[in-house]
Amino acid sequence: MNRFMDRFFAFLGLLDDAAPLFQSRKRVPHAGLLLAIPAILQSGVLDCARRIYSGIGPAFYGLRTTLVTLVLMALLRIKRPEGLKERAPQDLGRVLGLDRAPEVKTVRRKLVRLASFGKAAEFGRALAERRLQERGKALGFLYIDGHVRVYHGQKAIPKAHVPRMRLSMPATTDYWVNDREGDPLFVVTAEANAGLCRMLPEILAEVRSLVGERQVTIVFDRGGWSPRLFQKLITAGFDLLTYRKGRFRKVARSRFQKHAGRIGGRRVCYLLADQGVQFLKGALRLRQVTRLSEDGSHQTPIVTSRRDLRAIEVAGRMFERWRQENFFKYLREEYALDALVDYSVEAADPAREVPNPEWRSIDAQYRAKMEELKSLSAAYGLEALVNPEGRRRTIRGFKIANAELGRRLEEMMYQLRDLQDRRAQVPRRVPVAQTVKGAVVKLSTERKHLTNILKMVAYQAESDLVRMVAPHYRRATQEGRTLVQAALTSTADLEVTETELRVKLAEQSSPHRTRAIDRLCEELNTTPTAFPGTNLRLRFSVADPPP
Repeated sequence: MNRFMDRFFAFLGLLDDAAPLFQSRKRVPHAGLLLAIPAILQSGVLDCARRIYSGIGPAFYGLRTTLVTLVLMALLRIKRPEGLKERAPQDLGRVLGLDRAPEVKTVRRKLVRLASFGKAAEFGRALAERRLQERGKALGFLYIDGHVRVYHGQKAIPKAHVPRMRLSMPATTDYWVNDREGDPLFVVTAEANAGLCRMLPEILAEVRSLVGERQVTIVFDRGGWSPRLFQKLITAGFDLLTYRKGRFRKVARSRFQKHAGRIGGRRVCYLLADQGVQFLKGALRLRQVTRLSEDGSHQTPIVTSRRDLRAIEVAGRMFERWRQENFFKYLREEYALDALVDYSVEAADPAREVPNPEWRSIDAQYRAKMEELKSLSAAYGLEALVNPEGRRRTIRGFKIANAELGRRLEEMMYQLRDLQDRRAQVPRRVPVAQTVKGAVVKLSTERKHLTNILKMVAYQAESDLVRMVAPHYRRATQEGRTLVQAALTSTADLEVTETELRVKLAEQSSPHRTRAIDRLCEELNTTPTAFPGTNLRLRFSVADPPP
């Protein structure tokens, strides 16, 4: 309860990380977080961090303690460092084996220190390799999608279209790669909100370095539609699965057949039509599986290079993109995925080309004049239609009677010709340095990337616990994460022996939930997991589980 000497040694530069020291105690708040320690260690986050960062210098809160704290903060739904102000540091400290947990300024300093190494991308790659070793079977299908983080500050940063708001706003785009269960594998931040077509080659180069020569099917939405890109991806050894974009010929109703089966543990039934399609004048031949809606009013075409899959599996794997959409929604709400970690900026490429504001201004004037010309032309045509031939039998008479309208039409044509000439003399795209005042900047990415990785580790640990408890909880699909979250935030009794740290969790809200967590504890006890930094093996149980 008093680590004064350890803090003094850290001040003298003689301590790199304070050793966790636990004490037997009743009803320790949030001690249920210790349930996540086996999954956190299984992710390899500490092993990878030691290999890449080595350490962060002499400190009471060293590399190990900092990373464990940040991951447990995410699981406890402390979404920002400022959220630590709402928690007693002694309570979280007892879970860490310390007299008190690090506070806001300390956590921020540790993040700055870690970001100064500039190794977040390397750290994420090492964790992805470790995840690949653990869950290689789940990587046959990889789901790729971009998540737009809106920025509401004062800095001039690139804009991006925000689908959920249907607006173009200053933002940063992160591209996440998830396995077929919906769990994240790694994340890449796009330069200047580059689109999916541009980012796919970079992302897939990273995927290839992780999976080797293994055949992988890439699943993405219409934002990555490009037949020329598809041709390159297939040549590089990837299979693809995506929605078809643009106009397409409707499939005859008679070609649809009913298909039923189980995909990802779910019973599905679709009306499907299977056919071959060609692109690039026949140079690219793919397979199209079209789904017909239940009322027969809408067709959804899916294009793939996989010819070995059943039609229902093609449709089912494509529609499982909802897992990734749910992942984004869950992380936004539960982990504050969109929150800024810092407000600093860094230099961006000043030579990057952007749309020329002058060209866009002239083009907007041209479009407005064109609409005005259409209105005048319609009015002129209407006058010709109702022209009384008894009074004005010739075109000359009609023109004289409508001289003012004809003059306005002629002036408008001259203005349009002038605007068209001016627009042709202005470049359509210019370097971004010509369009902004001052330096060209972007939001700093290192700290945000690092916190994204640690939130990803927390989410993976939560997912692993949900999978472990699923066989013992009937409503695991609907309430699995709620159950695990309740267990992680519950109080527990700690009992310390020479070789074990025994964690006895409080009862849950109902007997069947308590039984499910008791079965989870039994399964976790089969893993010889010691709390990081100690030789104390973790042993879990639930206080008096019902029969």
